[in-house]
Amino acid sequence: MAKQPMLKFVTVDRDMPEKRDADVRNHDFNEIYAEFAEAKAAEQASRCSQCGVPYCQSHCPLHNNIPDWLRMTATGRLKEAYEISQSTNTFPEICGRICPQDRLCEGNCVIEQSGHGTVTIGSVEKYITDTAWENGWVTPITPAQERTESVGIIGAGPGGLAAADRLRRAGIQVTVYDRYDRAGGLLTYGIPGFKLEKDIVMRRNKQLEDSGVVFKMNCQVGVNISFADIRAAHDAVVIATGVYKTRDLQGPGSSADGIVNAIDYLTASNKLSFGDAVPEIESGELDAQGKKVVVIGGGDTAMDCVRTAIRQGAESVKCLYRRDRANMPGSQRETQNAEEEGVVFEWLAAPKGFAGEPVSGVMVQRMRLGQPDASGRQSPEVIEGADYVEPADLVIKALGFEPEDLPTLWDQPELAVTRWGTVKAQFTTGATDMDGVYAVGDIVRGASLVVWAIKDGRDCADAIIDRLNASAAVAAE
Repeated sequence: MAKQPMLKFVTVDRDMPEKRDADVRNHDFNEIYAEFAEAKAAEQASRCSQCGVPYCQSHCPLHNNIPDWLRMTATGRLKEAYEISQSTNTFPEICGRICPQDRLCEGNCVIEQSGHGTVTIGSVEKYITDTAWENGWVTPITPAQERTESVGIIGAGPGGLAAADRLRRAGIQVTVYDRYDRAGGLLTYGIPGFKLEKDIVMRRNKQLEDSGVVFKMNCQVGVNISFADIRAAHDAVVIATGVYKTRDLQGPGSSADGIVNAIDYLTASNKLSFGDAVPEIESGELDAQGKKVVVIGGGDTAMDCVRTAIRQGAESVKCLYRRDRANMPGSQRETQNAEEEGVVFEWLAAPKGFAGEPVSGVMVQRMRLGQPDASGRQSPEVIEGADYVEPADLVIKALGFEPEDLPTLWDQPELAVTRWGTVKAQFTTGATDMDGVYAVGDIVRGASLVVWAIKDGRDCADAIIDRLNASAAVAAE
């Protein structure tokens, strides 16, 4: 009788890929986790309990068939594991690196609930697709038949690229318009290399380009080309711009030099990693070298900023967050990594103003948690008389992002938006009230996860394909 390849969680402990020592990794922008070896990936995958109701799958926005590709990995059938993984996820090697698995698949693993430690799903997912690339299993898309219909996609981030991939597989012609000089959106310029090395993103961009996707870079809608022209040139248009407008800080001194936006800071750092000339870093404006850095915010963007500042050689790095550790929105895994690298967290602390011009300090109010707000989270309340000044030469605002005013920027007053400024669109298809115009990702959801943008892009592409098929059927009658 064949030996049972799965359910080894009772005898095999949870094990993550080796993490580089903090004193070494905080001097470069390389990824901090090593790759699983084949034997270790198979061993960890074999811990899966193959449960009848896989909560890991149901709590994944893409509903990835995790138990099946874990079983394939455990039994050495890696090409099949890749094919299963790729069938539901356009970029599994990216999700394996940057998804907050502790809040999604791994956080809902059945054996985790029973005290055995979750299966290391993200690390196995990353290993499967990295192996696929190494073995040449990932190839350019070759549709069975080319079609004449075309779709224009505005934004080369994860949502737009996921839609492009899906549409090209159906033979539809795709043109992607993006304001930056490289495709990838926040994957390229928003997320630091220590979480997602850029060659991982660039090879996906090249795969799409080799698959026939046309990229028009350095192309800002409303400046270099009008939305009306894009709409006229295509059978459908997908808005996938993301949200890039930084939530601002009010209070005395908030306009002082030395107070910068997180997206500007991270983009400059990532451009430098590509070898680009970055005047803002050369001038010191967006360089933390030798400075006392204070980052304001508690999400994943704040974690990216504090860890980048450490690597730039900051004298000290502190993160101010108005709630406590248990209530922060960012990944606990990222917080731990930041602490290991030398970041100091000031919990229950909020800025009320800034001292100096250029900035020399943050005026901080001590907080306590009061009654829950509308979202159910406890609202922070000011502790009177507990204010202090935190010295700072560089303050980075990482308070989240808001949508730009697209109807005004694009001269499209009929493009309906919500009271938050996000585009009104159906969550299932991305369809807006404008005929043939769709929207996906953060520009619909507000600032969210990459995995949700990928899901939106795939679902939207399927809806467009259905629409084009229906139109073709009517024309053929």
